[in-house]
Amino acid sequence: MADVERILVVDDDRVVREMLAEYLSSHGYQVDCADSGAAMREAIEREPPDLVLLDLRLPDQDGLTLARYLREHYDVGIIMVTGSSETVDRVIGLEIGADDYIGKPFDLRELRARIKSVLRRLQATPPEAASSGPSGRRRLPLGACTLDTGSHQLFDANGREIPITTMEFELLQVFATHPNQVLSRDQLLTMTRNREWEPFDRSIDIRIARLRRKIEAESSRPQAIRTVRGIGYMYVPPDA
Repeated sequence: MADVERILVVDDDRVVREMLAEYLSSHGYQVDCADSGAAMREAIEREPPDLVLLDLRLPDQDGLTLARYLREHYDVGIIMVTGSSETVDRVIGLEIGADDYIGKPFDLRELRARIKSVLRRLQATPPEAASSGPSGRRRLPLGACTLDTGSHQLFDANGREIPITTMEFELLQVFATHPNQVLSRDQLLTMTRNREWEPFDRSIDIRIARLRRKIEAESSRPQAIRTVRGIGYMYVPPDA
């Protein structure tokens, strides 16, 4: 990433765009704005941002489609901006691979904290990389797959890469480094997103369901990431 982190604000409300541009610029970010999906694509082609703040209600294109496009084509952070009643959209957005979401109306300080958290995860170098040899890599078994903590990549049994988001990598790394330990949703959120669990926050459950489809031989009968009813989840290594 560049020294000055670049944020692209995608919102069709001019007042919101100007407010966010002024606030985020005052805190050291370089801010570009787009008022539609088409404008977002043009702005990214000119210069990819580090993070996209994406309103899901745009006049020309569905925000979830745009979130999927971003995840498939660019290595950027994605924070969705949703209405307070758009629970289904938040769930689908997280399944698509958004890093976080915030509902309108939002507190600017909370938004900045979430932006900092996502950017920090994107920049983070796993601690294992420092002691894993000259290549800076360490491969850990995860279900039917292997996680490379140096390159942040997940591979299947045949060595093919399986695309994962930043948050999915963080979750897999936490599980791999805490085998056979029951971890609550609160612990998982704190260890990956650096914020406390909120009541009714289903983001961990959504992402674990998505991860199971990627690493389990049978996602309907998970053996690697197991549910501990009433508590949370536990990673069981293949040889356990």
